[in-house]
Amino acid sequence: MNIRIINKSKNSLPAYETAHAAGMDLRADLDATIHLKPMERKLIPTGLYMELPEGFEAQIRPRSGLAFKHGIGIVNSPGTIDADYRGEIKVLLINLSDQVFEINTGDRIAQMVIARHEKANWLQVEELNETSRGAGGYGHTGVA
Repeated sequence: MNIRIINKSKNSLPAYETAHAAGMDLRADLDATIHLKPMERKLIPTGLYMELPEGFEAQIRPRSGLAFKHGIGIVNSPGTIDADYRGEIKVLLINLSDQVFEINTGDRIAQMVIARHEKANWLQVEELNETSRGAGGYGHTGVA
């Protein structure tokens, strides 16, 4: 699939880092270093603008290494970029650690997965078909 993209950043285009990777790393595009304090959240620019085909979205997800090693996550994970959005791709990072985290231009801050999605039409009914699960939710299958 080809996706039209404008790169106004100082970085190369997002790329798959391994042969079977689902996501491409997004890099920060900054004028100056950002210091993300504990429990602080900031919108980090990437300098990228894209045109997704209709029926597709881009999911912005945390990088597991940043989450594990530094407590850095994405507030609205996964973030969604719709096919009709034409603004700059930005990543809403949060620092869940007790240490200040430094972000510089070129740092890999998130990953982006391109995914197909369907449009749903509602069919309003008076009852739903039964299943073995029924209305069981939150923890109904036990702890282990």
